[in-house]
Amino acid sequence: MWPTTKTLEEKYMARKTVVTNWVHPEVLDLLRTRGPVEFNSAREPWTRHELVSRAREADAMVAFMTDHVDEAFLAQCPELRVIACALKGADNFDLVACRRSGVAVSIVPDLLTAPTAELTIGLMISLGRNLLQGDRKIREGTFAGWRPILYGSGLDGASVGIIGIGAVGQAIAHRLRAFRCRLLYSDVRPLSPAKEDTAGLLRRNLLQLLSESDYVVLALPLVENSFHIINGEAIARMKPGALLINPARGSLVDETAVADALEAGHLGGYAADVFELEDWARADRPNRIEQRLLEHPHTILTPHLGSAVDLVRRDIALAAARDILRFLDGSPLQGGLSSHTTSIPIQQFAN
Repeated sequence: MWPTTKTLEEKYMARKTVVTNWVHPEVLDLLRTRGPVEFNSAREPWTRHELVSRAREADAMVAFMTDHVDEAFLAQCPELRVIACALKGADNFDLVACRRSGVAVSIVPDLLTAPTAELTIGLMISLGRNLLQGDRKIREGTFAGWRPILYGSGLDGASVGIIGIGAVGQAIAHRLRAFRCRLLYSDVRPLSPAKEDTAGLLRRNLLQLLSESDYVVLALPLVENSFHIINGEAIARMKPGALLINPARGSLVDETAVADALEAGHLGGYAADVFELEDWARADRPNRIEQRLLEHPHTILTPHLGSAVDLVRRDIALAAARDILRFLDGSPLQGGLSSHTTSIPIQQFAN
């Protein structure tokens, strides 16, 4: 909390708030009611050096997926007191280090759920029905009418295994009921039997889910025990020709193992909205996407579009800004986190 030597007037004003990525003007207007704002007006993130230089004397920061806060960052920004993350997962932020430095951290836990679930359904249909391959076929200029080609996998009646049944997993399951899917799930925190029955969900352990599912969907956070939860061994347990969908976090998946399985023909396809290169807290984070995934015809790869609905992104950033105002008022953060919210920082267990 703020030092007690501050006057009442100073308590409610920030010396500076830093906004690390582009946001809607309404967000900046709201933050300016409590002090000066330095913001990134470009659509590319600042470099680490530039971010540190801008945040060095800031009290507050609105952070995004491209930011990585660790002990080294906090040591260079000693005035920082609150980080409001315009995102749902905090795996790129060392919460233990933040707590030691007296920095409060918040996330936006709810607003990303619906658009992420919506995109997941789009990825499943696009991958299963070969939409990108069909689009490319038309653009080749040789289409002369129907041919018996590109037969794919429909969602209607398919067995779908959802790994992780938090808010996003449940939202995905809810939307899939319209397709009369057989819905399986695996989670270390199971739903109650009543919730399972209402949602039409059948609980399985991970190996059972992998072996029974036509589609495997990842909907869990990146923590110690979920790192590379889908690796070569897990993929070998999947049905031949099954489809893998990852709208959650890149490092849940070993991208090299996925490429191997696609080339071998065991995995029928891979759709991803997230990639290992985005997980900044990993000491061994790759600096590019596995090239074979980019080249394989049975992949659909989108640039982290899970919450990329214009009004949703505005509301997410506004929610983060409001948490900064709450902090300045001495009120609890709406999406406040503690050092116990997530497991051990990623850099401590990356291979």
